[in-house]
Amino acid sequence: MAAKKVRLRIVTPAHVKVDEEVDMVIMRATSGDMGVLPGHEARSATLSYGIMRIFNKGVERWIAVYGGVASIKNDVLSILTNDAEWPEDIDRARAEADRQEVERRLQEKADGIEMKQDQVLLRRALMQIEVSKYRLDIKEEAAE
Repeated sequence: MAAKKVRLRIVTPAHVKVDEEVDMVIMRATSGDMGVLPGHEARSATLSYGIMRIFNKGVERWIAVYGGVASIKNDVLSILTNDAEWPEDIDRARAEADRQEVERRLQEKADGIEMKQDQVLLRRALMQIEVSKYRLDIKEEAAE
């Protein structure tokens, strides 16, 4: 008998980013980190910007998820998000440049909606940098 799995579906407006069976998912909900294993109770959650960790057959993968909604029912985890990026999708040099530019702008501002928007952009750039490092770490370990 095959081990139970969770069907993970990550859907963006542009396309289906992920549609596969996995052992476990850890994601960042607005209420904190949330793990999903086979047999999880039905529920929904609002997602924050966060790094989703996907475990399958002893391998861990990371994907940056930029908010959205998660729905869990009958061992299917559906994520609807505006965007999600695998490490290989991220231009790390661009993310570093974006981080530096946003940090410069934030130092000049005291308040307002532009500051809030820049804080979101900074969080996105920091996530991209973190997720892109994961890809590099794997390649470095494989080379040893």
